[in-house]
Amino acid sequence: MLLREVLDLVPLFDSPTACGESVAVFLRAEGAKELSVYTVGGEKGSTDFISITIPGMNGKMNGGNAPTLGIIGRLGGIGARPEQIGFVSDGDGALAATATALKLIRMNLKGDMLEGDVTVRTHICPNAPTKPHKPVPFMGSPVDSAIMNKHEVADEMDAIISIDTTKGNKVLNNRGIAITPTVKEGYILRVSPSLADLLEQVTGDTATILPLSTQDITPYGNGLYHINSILQPSTSTTAPVIGLAITTAVPVAGCATGASHEIDIATAAKYSVEVAKGFGSGAVQFYDQEEYSRLIELYGSMKHLQTKGGQK
Repeated sequence: MLLREVLDLVPLFDSPTACGESVAVFLRAEGAKELSVYTVGGEKGSTDFISITIPGMNGKMNGGNAPTLGIIGRLGGIGARPEQIGFVSDGDGALAATATALKLIRMNLKGDMLEGDVTVRTHICPNAPTKPHKPVPFMGSPVDSAIMNKHEVADEMDAIISIDTTKGNKVLNNRGIAITPTVKEGYILRVSPSLADLLEQVTGDTATILPLSTQDITPYGNGLYHINSILQPSTSTTAPVIGLAITTAVPVAGCATGASHEIDIATAAKYSVEVAKGFGSGAVQFYDQEEYSRLIELYGSMKHLQTKGGQK
């Protein structure tokens, strides 16, 4: 159902001249109206951030009150030139998020509008740096995580799916997609039953859950180990966030080429579309609000985990 969207976008991403504007031109031709692209530079180069909002029937853009879902494609870069030639595994998150946007745009044109708005954000960089990491090298980025959050996390997002390639580890050894427990303001909450049920519906298999440690939900730059950047958006928002991981059975470097699996990328996009349907209508919940309130009442705020702490 979403493989077509992935394949339509691959030529735009698998290119040394890949950029946000070429993707924007394609999406506008497909019917995208609420779309922006801007280049942000850092010490290690620059990258193009792209934001696409697909309005819902009862969404905020149309004066309604249905919640807005944010979908973030999280990555260092879609390419690691000149070290590597071609689309790298780390780019899967950007491709999956953009394919989700393309599918929703095409659905809207046909009259299949969702209840709530959906805002999709990611960035496109064909020549990102790499950095050492165990068990396999990480992809770096021209800009740091805090800058990414500034441009990818929006106040209007009432909940967020963060899609990220999560192959460079020995924590989860399964090919396909997995979700994390919900993270909100420093708390790792229980896995949402409705999100897990939807994962089983989409994959036709038992739900695979990516385990998290407290370190994983703290900001980059504090010297602690992180499985990857999948939960970095949670450090910059009060909204509940889940990670949607694209995974493999063996460790694969984010800077590896020829390591992307179109079916898995399409499955991640398909899951995101189904979550968007349910979240806007109220059928899908990211967390139990009463239980979260009780946690705060009993144990207080954990917002300090959204900061770099008392570093010395």
